[in-house]
Amino acid sequence: MSTYSIKDLEQLSGIKAHTLRIWEQRYDFIKPKRTETNIRYYDDRDLKLILNVSLLKENGHKISKISRMPYDDMQNEVIKLTEKKLSYPEQIHSLTLAMIDHDEERFEKIMSTIILQLGFQMTMVKVIYPFLVKIGILWQTGAITPSQEHFISNLIRQKIIVAIDGLFIPATEYRKKYLLFLPEEEMHELSLLFSSYIIKSRKNKVVYIGQNTPFEDVIKVYNQQKPDFLLTVITAHPQPCDLQPYLDKLSQTFHNTEILISGRQLLEEDLETGTNINLLYRLEDLIEFVDEQNGE
Repeated sequence: MSTYSIKDLEQLSGIKAHTLRIWEQRYDFIKPKRTETNIRYYDDRDLKLILNVSLLKENGHKISKISRMPYDDMQNEVIKLTEKKLSYPEQIHSLTLAMIDHDEERFEKIMSTIILQLGFQMTMVKVIYPFLVKIGILWQTGAITPSQEHFISNLIRQKIIVAIDGLFIPATEYRKKYLLFLPEEEMHELSLLFSSYIIKSRKNKVVYIGQNTPFEDVIKVYNQQKPDFLLTVITAHPQPCDLQPYLDKLSQTFHNTEILISGRQLLEEDLETGTNINLLYRLEDLIEFVDEQNGE
């Protein structure tokens, strides 16, 4: 069983630590445990309770009423809310609960509901990507475990692959060719996979060489395939100190080709780019770029 600090609860639920302490004093529905050295901590049940409280409170329930609800009644009320047409923050909240519980059935129900309402692309743009940003932060702060992050990432990965497999475009209808890869040591593949979906769904050819690709292999495939564009995502690698040299190397090596680059590292660094490098700060930037190249 995982343990959480009050700061972890704040980051996961959006409820300020100060508010949580007031609720502990005023109501009887949450009580922190203490270690042998008298340090306060919370367990999985406490976390799920606070996440449920947060969702109910955002939907108009008063905290005084929530505090008196039996745990099972609270769970049932949250499930009812999940199955309704919810706003994006609430759907992200529900996915967080599914992740914490390793609950695949709940994940499937949430995803099916959202996709039915929004379609696959908008579900990814409006719900899944903000959710991935959230769990990225939680991962960095240690608020979620590796098993929770791997569990939910794998489920999302499966959804994207199924969506890509459902796209059939005859070779005669391809418009442009894109080469997609991740740099060496970069293993965060979800953004690259969804980029593949976006590009292919607009009748473009995708040459996908995936994770942890040595630079020499990118050159070989580039020379063989002669793509119109290169696309990569930089989430954790190269490290910040190596990022500018890596961009310079890409720009100079593939100087006749436009290179599309996205990823969290771009938001954290002040980078200089060659004229053939296009930095994509939002998922919508890629959609707009591909549509523009297709003349749409």
